[in-house]
Amino acid sequence: MSAAKDFPRPGRQVSDKARASMLRVDQAGEFGATRIYAGQLAVMGDRHPDARLIAGMAAQEERHRRTFDAMIARRGVRPTALTPIWSVAGFALGAVTAAIGPRAAMACTAAIETEIDRHYSEQLKELDRDDPELSTLIADFQAEEVEHRDAALAHGAEQAPAYPLLSGAIRLGCRAAIALSKRI
Repeated sequence: MSAAKDFPRPGRQVSDKARASMLRVDQAGEFGATRIYAGQLAVMGDRHPDARLIAGMAAQEERHRRTFDAMIARRGVRPTALTPIWSVAGFALGAVTAAIGPRAAMACTAAIETEIDRHYSEQLKELDRDDPELSTLIADFQAEEVEHRDAALAHGAEQAPAYPLLSGAIRLGCRAAIALSKRI
């Protein structure tokens, strides 16, 4: 019976705890994305044809992160304690996929952004109209994340070596990071 209290119902507001969890995981995810792109650019360098695309996506992720940083500070939300792990893991994921090749780097982006699109959709459904400021940010950022996914697919993500396995593993890791960052 107590588990039902965690699910929003018509006319019922999302709890402060649930909103704090949303902010914590969203800030962590945007931070992780900046680290993935940093790892990719460190391996690929700025002369690679895809470097400009990756740098542009990285700049958007950095803006998302700064926005969530400000919001969690303003609202007094504790960031995830896993930030040091996400820093290393994100950079390593970016570097490893870029070392495999540019299509694997794009496969990484496509996989991550597929999960983030799903995650943001779930948050928007849960928030409904309860927090217009947060809902607007999430919707705006979600649109950019979908653009990243589509750009990655257009740049050969699905032609990466072992794409289904690579994409599946990255998506699973992303879902695990989301679940952990909500709580820790």
